[in-house]
Amino acid sequence: MTYFLLLASLGIILLSAEVFTNGVEWLGKKLNLSEGAVGSLLAAVGTALPETMIPVMAILFGSGDMADEVGIGAILGAPFMLSTLALAITGISAMIWKVKGKPRESMFIDRDVMARDLKFFLLVYSIAVLAGIFTDGFKPLVALFLVLAYFYYVYKTLGCEGGQCEALNPLYLAKKNPDPSTPIVVLQVVIALIGIVIGAHLFVQEIEVLASIWGIPAFILSLIIAPIATELPEKFNSVIWVRQGKDTLALGNITGAMVFQSSIIPAIGILLTPWKLSQLGIICAILALASAGTVFILLRLRGEIRPLTLAFNSVFYMIFIGTVIVMY
Repeated sequence: MTYFLLLASLGIILLSAEVFTNGVEWLGKKLNLSEGAVGSLLAAVGTALPETMIPVMAILFGSGDMADEVGIGAILGAPFMLSTLALAITGISAMIWKVKGKPRESMFIDRDVMARDLKFFLLVYSIAVLAGIFTDGFKPLVALFLVLAYFYYVYKTLGCEGGQCEALNPLYLAKKNPDPSTPIVVLQVVIALIGIVIGAHLFVQEIEVLASIWGIPAFILSLIIAPIATELPEKFNSVIWVRQGKDTLALGNITGAMVFQSSIIPAIGILLTPWKLSQLGIICAILALASAGTVFILLRLRGEIRPLTLAFNSVFYMIFIGTVIVMY
């Protein structure tokens, strides 16, 4: 029953996230937000909601040290999985799917957008990690900085023009209506958010039970299992967009989520948990920074991102899995 409930909770989370993303894109249109905000910000945050709600629910409604382990593990795991496995899958997809019959030698990206996202990620995630290693006294200030940094990122993104917005899929609650009313859009968003909260709460409960059954620290399960399952929206969308030759959308969906996951969510963890990173947590964070840093440095040096560079990021993920096996 534990395994069934775990799978059921993930299904609820992913289905609700899909409905939420659809609704929030329509909400952005109703609010006359810019195309960049609807695509890069709302879509990125929407697909990041599953892995976001798991640590939030663990921290707020979990019990004892195990709840903190699940919360911190999920917070660290999401940026790690995005910067290693998600980017690697995108790179491998780009190596597989040809453009006009020719292999991709370089990703078709907006270099300024990619450089901005990666730079923000490296900065805020480094600060969040350092807060988990060193002083306690400045943690509230660090949390405030992370939140303000994300809002500044939003401001910079809203200020960017260019790019075309993809046509929106029909609203799920009004599929035959090409222009659904604002109340029905808001209703769908609220229903989806409730579904995500319920699914995340159930997932946290079952992870704690599974950790007890297997005798494996809840931190490790939340660090590995939760992000792999909940990052599926980003991975699936990115593969589709790469196949269509829309590389900026493919990578922007991931890098935008990386910025959100390394700023707002760690800020919550810093304020509501002891935020003391274990040795494995520090290793995880270092590998995430090394992975994103490699892409950023090569982008600066070459002025491009090559599919092979992204595919290489899978090495950092394999190093982490090997470290877990050796340590436990």
